[in-house]
Amino acid sequence: MKKFASCIAALLLTGSAFFLGGWTARVRRDVTVQGVCVGGMTYVEAERCVRETLPREPFVLHAPAGDAVPRLVYADDLAEVLRRARRGGEYFVTVRRELPDAEAFLADVCEKNVLFPQDAVLSFSRKGFVYTAERAGRVCDYAASLAALLRAVRGGAREATLITRPWQPRVTEEMLRERTQLLAAFETAFDGSKTARVHNISLACERISGSVLAPGEVFSFNGAVGERTRANGFLDAPVILSGEFVEGTGGGVCQASTTLMGAALRAGLRVTESRPHSLSVGYVPPSQDAMGSRASDLKLQNPYDLPVYLLGRTGEGSVRFEVYGLPDGRRYVPESAVLERIAPPPAEVVEGEEEKVLRAERAGLRSECYLAVYDGAGRLVSRTLFRRDVYSCVRGKVQVARAAQENCPSP
Repeated sequence: MKKFASCIAALLLTGSAFFLGGWTARVRRDVTVQGVCVGGMTYVEAERCVRETLPREPFVLHAPAGDAVPRLVYADDLAEVLRRARRGGEYFVTVRRELPDAEAFLADVCEKNVLFPQDAVLSFSRKGFVYTAERAGRVCDYAASLAALLRAVRGGAREATLITRPWQPRVTEEMLRERTQLLAAFETAFDGSKTARVHNISLACERISGSVLAPGEVFSFNGAVGERTRANGFLDAPVILSGEFVEGTGGGVCQASTTLMGAALRAGLRVTESRPHSLSVGYVPPSQDAMGSRASDLKLQNPYDLPVYLLGRTGEGSVRFEVYGLPDGRRYVPESAVLERIAPPPAEVVEGEEEKVLRAERAGLRSECYLAVYDGAGRLVSRTLFRRDVYSCVRGKVQVARAAQENCPSP
């Protein structure tokens, strides 16, 4: 019994010496830890020497906006290994890496790597369309990135990559081009030698070109072109007044309004206001003209859910208008018909030096125009009366030579 007690006392004394001595105790001479011979070192010295050899490899998170380096926390079982090294031999240390603030670190990286998408942009002017292509953005897939980050850190990898996914813009260039297709175009011819008239047509065309009609918006020809005055840039040229052609400021502008209406009808726009000339004109069928004056306007309404765009230009002897928007799959065709021709009265005869026609006679007309609508398969959907008009006739005027009249025998 005394012998047992002595053994217990000896064990307690040995343990106390170890714990009281702490790290001043020395490691056995034949112990190697992580390839470092630590035999004979104190435990403090052994831990310092071995820890200097433990891997502290840098870790990088690759991201589109630039690499990010988190602050890792390293943990190991070196102290435990040294405590267990009671026998000679080679021992190895297990090193663990942790990222305690992984969520906050990744949230910051994700925020810095957000790239907002850029919608495609459409610019429109009298020169036409300019499209700026869209640009996709990106957003971080937080859950997938966090899982990949922790897996790489804990698995001993030296790098990981932020997981992102595209952030698509709402408006693409393809969408804008689809919404700005040519709906209709209409062109009429003019005499290019009549420079004042050509100037007036071109000026009106220039002021209309580049106009945009929002859904439901009404376009006014007079509002866009302005008053036909010299102060407003217009020149004197023949106009129709009270059934006759006379000189007037802005002559020829009506050909611009008529051509615009021809394009608008074929594009499916609603013509809410238009009036015929007192005389029929030669550049469009009857009941398809649009007189423009202080008392007469051409008004067009956009019936579509998206904007429509007007372009106009003059060339060598012609004026052309184009209407752009999103097609509705239908085709619009104005169809004119002459109901009656009204003969002019006998020509007025006056005397002069020579025989010549002072004013050509012109028959009057009763006419109408229908707007036919066809579907994509070419089937007639509707045919409605657009306008019914009466154009005055023109009494001719001729000049006869006095000498020829005097030579005529008496009745």
